[in-house]
Amino acid sequence: MKIFLQGFRFVLYLRIIELKLYVMSKSEKLIERFKNMPTDFTFDEMVKLLSFFGYEMETKGKTSGSRVEFHHDEYQAIMFHKPHPSNIIKGYVMKLVFSQLKDNGCF
Repeated sequence: MKIFLQGFRFVLYLRIIELKLYVMSKSEKLIERFKNMPTDFTFDEMVKLLSFFGYEMETKGKTSGSRVEFHHDEYQAIMFHKPHPSNIIKGYVMKLVFSQLKDNGCF
């Protein structure tokens, strides 16, 4: 990179030995967003978050109503009601999921 300053020519050689840029992935951003307990966290975001940790969503068929259950091979299932009519997760559900994920060692 060359820099000209007040008629004098300065040559600046910039040598970068090693530059590590840390770019957060979408899943890492979602985890950080969840940890901040936002009031606008959606059900779709919750499904993505839990699937990142290996949970799979299961409904009990037509008679389950809005109840959904997330199963994991090693951990206890997480169960809550799918929000309606809006898609925003309730605060108590956020706290429930957070405590279960924390107990499971995900955080």
